[in-house]
Amino acid sequence: MKLAWILWLSQNMLPQPAADSLCLSATVYLEARDQSVRGQEAVAEVALRRRDSGLWGDSLCDVVTARHQFAPGIMPASTRLRNGDAWAKSVSVALDAERNWSLPRGARREIVPGASHFAAHAIATPTWSNAYTVATIGDHTFYRVQSLKPAPRS
Repeated sequence: MKLAWILWLSQNMLPQPAADSLCLSATVYLEARDQSVRGQEAVAEVALRRRDSGLWGDSLCDVVTARHQFAPGIMPASTRLRNGDAWAKSVSVALDAERNWSLPRGARREIVPGASHFAAHAIATPTWSNAYTVATIGDHTFYRVQSLKPAPRS
C-alpha cells in the first residue's frame, strides 16, 4: 500500500478518530517498524504529546504531516508500506498508545516523559540534538527540546 493512499484516505474519507489512528499507525510504521515495541510506543507518545500541545496542529494527521517533522510529511507519497506484519504491529501499537493517552495524566504509562522530539542518528543529527536527552531506545534518541503544555480547548 502507498503512503499517498493512506494520507488521502485519512484526509478525505475517514472520520475522526479513525483518521488519526491511521496517521499514527503510518508514523509508527515509517519511523520505527524495525524497533522494539517500546521504541514504537515512544514514537507514538511523542506524536500524541505534540498533538495535545496544538503547536503542530489539532489532529494527529496535522502533526505527523507537518513540514519536516515526521516521516509521513517527509517521505515521498509514492513510498510503499510493504511489510504486512510490521504494518499490523504498527496499527496495534498506535491503537494501544491512543487508548493509553486517553487516560488521565496520572494514570498514563509514559515511555519518554516530556519528550517532544526524537531522532534516528543513523539518518540525521538535527540541530536540536544537544537538548535534554530523555531516553535512547534502539537507534532513536528522545529529547525534551521544549516544554509542551496542552493547548487550551474551547
